[in-house]
Amino acid sequence: MSPPPPTCTTFLLVTIFLLAMILPPSNAQLNSTFYATTCPNVSSIVSNVVQQAFLSDPRIGASLIRLHFHDCFVNGCDASVLLDNSSSILSEKLAAPNVNSIRGFDVVDNIKTAVESSCPGVVSCADILALAAESSVSQSGGPSWSALLGRRDSLTANQAGANSLPSPFEGLASITAKFTAVGLNTNDLVALSGAHTFGRAQCQLFSNRLYNFSGTGSPDPTLNSTYLTTLQQICPQNGNGTVLANLDPTTPDAFDNNYFTNLQNNTGLLQSDQELFSTSGSPTIPVVNNFSSNQTAFFLSFVQSMINMGNISPLTGSSGEIRSDCKKVNGS
Repeated sequence: MSPPPPTCTTFLLVTIFLLAMILPPSNAQLNSTFYATTCPNVSSIVSNVVQQAFLSDPRIGASLIRLHFHDCFVNGCDASVLLDNSSSILSEKLAAPNVNSIRGFDVVDNIKTAVESSCPGVVSCADILALAAESSVSQSGGPSWSALLGRRDSLTANQAGANSLPSPFEGLASITAKFTAVGLNTNDLVALSGAHTFGRAQCQLFSNRLYNFSGTGSPDPTLNSTYLTTLQQICPQNGNGTVLANLDPTTPDAFDNNYFTNLQNNTGLLQSDQELFSTSGSPTIPVVNNFSSNQTAFFLSFVQSMINMGNISPLTGSSGEIRSDCKKVNGS
């Protein structure tokens, strides 16, 4: 006698079980449909403002994704990075890694204004940063994904924490430790570093590699000699430290996997970039090689790592608030 046919419930349970095995654990309170009824057009509102910003500023995509990164690494993804100095708040904007460096606040304000006019008091500034990062990548030729939403905004900032953000001058071991501390692994580190496939960096963030690396009196030996000459022309010794260079010299405004090929060719701009490939025996090297040869693999990993980063300690439920102005706590 044959067994009874499996029921729909059995199929459903098996499917859920298989998905649970495939998908990494995420914060259960964040989900892609959080605003489905309260602000159904939020993604397109954000996308339209980002698209407008790109017309006058080709750097803005990289700047917006960096805001999300610098937000999530300090107290979690809570929009603390957006708060201005006040009598009660020491702004993260004034921390050493951020001052005269992070940008795009005007675009975030424009997004918030547009969202508020459609859905007042509903969408958090923290979620706006996550949506703006996704839009920046997808509009630059990179992957698109459904950002997980439902974060709330912090009531305070952590300037001291922002002073400990991963730095372009740090060695790979130190940066890896900072990623591990927020629950991100080696694959996340390499994938998220791939955001340096677009955008710019100031000379002062890499000029140490061009003339007197680690006190040797010589350039960084891992720097391609032709690229070194080019960079020395852009950033002369004792020159203006705020002059900009492309993070990716090959396709500076496109989101692609050329960043990883650059590392293989010793043309990574920042020390923290090049060390992913040039640190002997590092587990990051095979990941770089994989992403260099397979853009699809990079894009899939990047999306998952952005979701992982977006899940760092969000405020949810009744914690925090929904700021009406991203620069300040409500009622201040």
